[in-house]
Amino acid sequence: MKKENILAVLGANIRRFRNRSGLSQFELAEKINISIPFLSDIETGKTWVSPTTLTKLSEAFGLEIYELFKPEQTLSGNAVLLLKKYNEDAHRLLDKLHTNYLVQAGKRH
Repeated sequence: MKKENILAVLGANIRRFRNRSGLSQFELAEKINISIPFLSDIETGKTWVSPTTLTKLSEAFGLEIYELFKPEQTLSGNAVLLLKKYNEDAHRLLDKLHTNYLVQAGKRH
């Protein structure tokens, strides 16, 4: 795995675990004693972290350090296409419902 890929996986995992923990960047940065811009750079894959910071991150999330580097399972191409179609269909249905609601609301006034 290339350096950029490792940084990207690490950053995405930290962001995912932070969100899962219900922490803002400010709260996590404060909890592990780093700056918000530094945390942002970590989450966007722009910078490496020290072993000390990795330890603090893993402790903050209740994880083993290696879990911060473990790529998240990705969906197959077919699953992505199905989700995209479902999302498009759902948006069309919501638009239709909204239009019908406006028409009905206009008839009442």
